[in-house]
Amino acid sequence: MQTIRARLSLNYLIVLALGMTLAAALAWQAVSGLYINAQRDNLLAQAKLISTALQGQPLPTNPQPYSQTANIAPGIHTRLLTENGAVVVGLPLADASVQMPLAEQNASIPTSELIQRPEIESALKGTPATALRQIFRNQRVLYAAAPIYADDGHITGIVYIAAPLPATGLPANIILQLIGAMLLAVLLASLAGRYLARQIARPLEGLARAAIAISRGDLKQQVEPESNIRELHSLSNTFNDMAESLRQSDEAKKAFIADVTHELRTPLTVIKGTIETLEDGALDDHEGRGPLLVSMQHETDRLIRLVNELLVLTRADAGALKLDLQPVNLAALANERCELFSNLARQNGVELVCSSNWQFELRADRDRLSQVLDNLLDNAIRHSPAGAEITVSITEAIDRVECSVADQGAGIPAEHLPFIFERFYRVDKSRNRKDGGTGLGLAIARALILAQDGHISAHSIEGKGTTITFWLPIKTPKE
Repeated sequence: MQTIRARLSLNYLIVLALGMTLAAALAWQAVSGLYINAQRDNLLAQAKLISTALQGQPLPTNPQPYSQTANIAPGIHTRLLTENGAVVVGLPLADASVQMPLAEQNASIPTSELIQRPEIESALKGTPATALRQIFRNQRVLYAAAPIYADDGHITGIVYIAAPLPATGLPANIILQLIGAMLLAVLLASLAGRYLARQIARPLEGLARAAIAISRGDLKQQVEPESNIRELHSLSNTFNDMAESLRQSDEAKKAFIADVTHELRTPLTVIKGTIETLEDGALDDHEGRGPLLVSMQHETDRLIRLVNELLVLTRADAGALKLDLQPVNLAALANERCELFSNLARQNGVELVCSSNWQFELRADRDRLSQVLDNLLDNAIRHSPAGAEITVSITEAIDRVECSVADQGAGIPAEHLPFIFERFYRVDKSRNRKDGGTGLGLAIARALILAQDGHISAHSIEGKGTTITFWLPIKTPKE
């Protein structure tokens, strides 16, 4: 299995090869075109030079091949003219054979065929011209023709030059330069490709190593979002957030297990101690066994209550909490729960006041709402000083109903307020388990309200009290 760095490098080289092949073909055509155009200009300039030199002079009856002696033409000067020379043809053309330039290997053609060549026709009309023609299969020859004028301005002859072009289309030195440039471009592009592949692969390799470490239990892994690529930078940040979330979840799980273990151990220890006491002879003590059995029953009830609360939270987390939705008059239900807790409130010297101007019904789970109200009232009573007042108020908004339970207790410090709905969270760490409850009441209240498409929040001021408020939609929640 290939690494991502090798795969990126291979793909880059494939794309580079395709791109370089296309670029080489286009460059070859472009350079070939430039070379031929330069040869045209050069050859035509030589033809004009000869025709100018022969202007007003009698034409030689047996002209010798012309050798280039001066580089007066623009562009790249050909070196092939020195081997081929030029032919001077006088006018009028007789019906005979004309000796062609050396590029055609001393060939001669009839004048009737010669004047049909486009460049000759153009020169006979007074316009110098060039033509590219293929002879002897693959041999390409470039021709140039220029008119020779007499002193009175009429054309007395033409100069006809031919220059063979390389069989490869370009001179060897230009081909070597192109090949060298291509090899250099391939080398530089390959180095750039390896660098880019490394820049992309390095963060991904770091992510892979961190992911492997996390899979082995090291949840403290973090990666540096140092990549200049936006997607990789975002991926690194997302990975770090995921790792941090996993770490927090793991810590919460460990804390949850520790709290559950402690909560279960306490009543189990009491029950075990009571059973041992009864086995040691207290069972026959009719007066002494009564309190022991009451204590064991109390701890058993506490244990059952804790298990039931954990079961509610587990089902809520799994989305498997079943709701029995039915019309519920929340104001009447609140009055009923306040009446149920009135004795506990009097024992603690607290007054319960239920205030509501909303008498309509909403579809909700009556038992679950009762459980929410019970948890909120129990918390408020336990945290309220003697002589304080607890107010339960219900009001209607546009599309929801609002229920608040406000106490006049010591309040919750601001640093603890965001966490009071977490499981087993206690603001007062010194409060014992018996007096402080299980620490699941608010967590259960939130889970039950969320399950009915509502939401819950807390507002508290130290020294003045705490208000827990939940909202439920008036419309039918999703079942």
